[in-house]
Amino acid sequence: MAKYIFVTGGVTSSLGKGIIAASLAKLLQSRGFSVTIQKFDPYINVDPGTLNPYEHGECYVTEDGAETDLDLGHYERFLNIFTSQANNVTTGRIYQTVINRERNGDFLGKTVQVIPHITDEIKRRMLKLGKEGKFDIIITEIGGTVGDIESLPFIEAVRQLQWELPEEDVLVIHLTLIPYLRAAKELKTKPTQHSVKMMSENGVHPDIIVCRTEEPLGNDIKRKIAQFCNVKPEAVIEAMDASTIYEVPLTMLREKLDVIAMKKMGIGIFPEPNLNNWKAFLDKLKYPKSKVTIGLIGKYVELQDAYKSILESFVHAGAINEVKIQVVNVHSEFITEQNVAEKLDGLDGLLVAPGFGHRGIEGKIIAVQYARENGLPFFGICLGMQMAVIEFARNVLGLKKAHSTEMDADTQDPVINMMEEQKQIKMMGGTMRLGAYPCDIVEGSLAYNIYGSTKISERHRHRYEFNNQYLEQFESNGMIASGTNPDTGLVEIMEIPSHPFFIGVQYHPELKSTVEKPAPLFVSFIAAVKKYNEQRNAVKNPLLQSEMI
Repeated sequence: MAKYIFVTGGVTSSLGKGIIAASLAKLLQSRGFSVTIQKFDPYINVDPGTLNPYEHGECYVTEDGAETDLDLGHYERFLNIFTSQANNVTTGRIYQTVINRERNGDFLGKTVQVIPHITDEIKRRMLKLGKEGKFDIIITEIGGTVGDIESLPFIEAVRQLQWELPEEDVLVIHLTLIPYLRAAKELKTKPTQHSVKMMSENGVHPDIIVCRTEEPLGNDIKRKIAQFCNVKPEAVIEAMDASTIYEVPLTMLREKLDVIAMKKMGIGIFPEPNLNNWKAFLDKLKYPKSKVTIGLIGKYVELQDAYKSILESFVHAGAINEVKIQVVNVHSEFITEQNVAEKLDGLDGLLVAPGFGHRGIEGKIIAVQYARENGLPFFGICLGMQMAVIEFARNVLGLKKAHSTEMDADTQDPVINMMEEQKQIKMMGGTMRLGAYPCDIVEGSLAYNIYGSTKISERHRHRYEFNNQYLEQFESNGMIASGTNPDTGLVEIMEIPSHPFFIGVQYHPELKSTVEKPAPLFVSFIAAVKKYNEQRNAVKNPLLQSEMI
């Protein structure tokens, strides 16, 4: 029988429920338990696939093609396991399922209500992964903040499960904020008291309270929270701000979050945690030997969560290469031929990020040209690869009107075109080329050197592809297709062999990068960036140059 842990949030959003859930899962996993995490989001969208990145950050895609909340990326990066469609559920999906059942006559003419029909569907999905028999512990993160109207059905479902399942099989953790008033030099517990009170009014009583704080809590504060919130003092956990999210599991280990959780779930015997690999990664992350600067060319750079998986992949690859990576955000909308050299000056590498739509496209193309002509290490992902193709077509092949039909449906030279199977699709949600697809790599290519294999699998999220009618022109002029889909012949990887490091991929390698298995493309890109940085510094410093010789 699987055990279920529910993580709720109070006082304010963005406290890091996903990080706490992933950290606890990591600790339990390190003790030998089979753990997975799922996210229940209260918004009415069926999934985040149609949401603007400014609304909810990046859309994370799983192996099976589910468009999900970015927190699933944290789950995979921490646990080094795959998640699936079952790991992310929204209010919209719940209601869609119930309404479809009502239309099919499944309720035999009864009035369909929030209780029991909506809450029954929520509970069914909460318990689904546990019934597969693959996991010892299921951690469920409830999105939103306690007190939100849209979260109430999820809280009610948790209340019902607390009564329906054996007491030791259900645990509730409440993440809250203890604000520090600098003028008074005091930590304030009242918001947490009110949050727990509101939760208790809904019939859910937390077993553990995790407190986000800027200052140490101290035993007096912990006792006060325990007294007013009806938990044991040892069940009040301090979660101080950390320099990196990857420190949080060790912080929670020191606070004994996992031990307290296991005891409350009736798990009396458990091995010591094995976090050797995690600690080794942290050592490299915290004590780099050098520093490099990478330009991230994108159109959503104002919101870091829009490129969350890319930024975390940089962290993983930076640790492997023992370098600190400084990411410089460059908004593609403001790059012109006149200022590109100034904006990209001082960079050691360039990554052109994914995206949709025509805004900022010309700036990305100009940035690609700068990297290609100046020998700057270049890495393009999805739309970034397509921009590299368009730039090469315009400035090397002489196809001055070359474009993607996404931005210019009537272009004379559609070097990027919509895939045939996409042309008849009208519904936008969940209809792109999504999830993992195989790719065959050409031996001897840069891609082959990176992956060390001729066969790989990577995740996708796109409608447009390289137009194979132009492939011969590209390859005869120096840009080759080093990776293709074995079933469709669609181009997956484009590279320029004569360039120090120039590669674009149609897929999203950042989605499979984890602490224990960094994405090979990112590791090799950072290695090339590091080499470029060393060579540039050697030119500036003749003494260093002689030492390298």
